[in-house]
Amino acid sequence: MLQALVEAEVSFDLVVGASVGAINGAYFAARPNAKGVGELADFWRSLRKSDVFPFSALDTFKGILNRRGHLLSASALHRLVRRSLPVELIEETELPLHIVTTNLLSGAEELLSSGNAEQALLASAAIPLVFPNVRVGEKFLVDGGVTSNTPIASAVTLGATRVLVLPTGFGCACLCPPSGLVALALHTLNLMSMRQLVRDIQLYKARAAIHVVPPLCPLDASVFDFNQTDKLLQRAYQSTQTWIEEGGLMRDGIPDSLLAHTHHADEV
Repeated sequence: MLQALVEAEVSFDLVVGASVGAINGAYFAARPNAKGVGELADFWRSLRKSDVFPFSALDTFKGILNRRGHLLSASALHRLVRRSLPVELIEETELPLHIVTTNLLSGAEELLSSGNAEQALLASAAIPLVFPNVRVGEKFLVDGGVTSNTPIASAVTLGATRVLVLPTGFGCACLCPPSGLVALALHTLNLMSMRQLVRDIQLYKARAAIHVVPPLCPLDASVFDFNQTDKLLQRAYQSTQTWIEEGGLMRDGIPDSLLAHTHHADEV
């Protein structure tokens, strides 16, 4: 999506991201050009599931015994964020960057616009029960997707009058639910995020022009699947190009691919 938008010379004033969108957003805010987008794509192509979700039966068992409150160690997430991070401080990015997190105690959205970028991204990507919460100052923070995975509200509050949304979409063509606790948690959180996005588009359409790049559809890959990255990148680039050529940057509204739906096996 970003590659097609950059090639179309779309300009951006600020970047707001939550969860994995915060990681992508931080990289793009630091290097908002074709070279930076290409490096970000190469980064994702290089990842395997174990780079993000390092399962260890022993570690999980110890975690259960110690009642630590999360399934996985954050060590791999630390390495992932460090690898993908071109800056040390949020305020060092070329475009203003705002990272959405969730306050674990109050449930409030916490917007981080300055300070240590790595800590902010670890907090924004800290999926509850999967990864540990992150303490920033006196606050205990978790995944920004809990409150606002596509943070239109934050963008509008920051003064945006035109918002360009790049959503993940969801596995609308998957024939069965994913197996495993983490995979199912990710799938469920993603469904919640897409429903929340539809709600927020309706809620804020009177306050800003909201243009949503249609996510891939049909999509038969779960958010836990890292084996189709290159294929998905190519599809997203081509579909976004078509959307731009057909006047998508001038249209508001909710793409059909974001609405709740499924596909029959013979459509996939």
